[in-house]
Amino acid sequence: MRIATLLPSTLLALLLAACAAPVSDAAPAPGPTPAPQVSGVARIGADSPDFSCKVAGDCAVKNVGNCCGYFPACVNKDSPVDPDAVRAECARTGMSSVCGWRDIQACDCVQGRCQPAAGPLEADR
Repeated sequence: MRIATLLPSTLLALLLAACAAPVSDAAPAPGPTPAPQVSGVARIGADSPDFSCKVAGDCAVKNVGNCCGYFPACVNKDSPVDPDAVRAECARTGMSSVCGWRDIQACDCVQGRCQPAAGPLEADR
């Protein structure tokens, strides 16, 4: 009889304990993540493309290359790009990337960084 009275309260205590948040010594959450880079572009030290700009006219669509081959990106118009060096670095390190790219019609300067222009382009007719 005594077991029958203790069983419901024991089960309730176990259920509540199972639902409680675990005590964790985990590291604190990381800070804000840095701005995303152009995906699929291999970084080659100082030869990385310059994405900086002050106005949209500072930006141009160039083939920066990736481990698959052709990869257009909005970069500073004066930035040197070397898609062959990117491909060579990919081969040297054994990296690969997804083939395909976004069709970039124009670039814009957003917060000091060249980016593909958003929305459809307006044309005078």
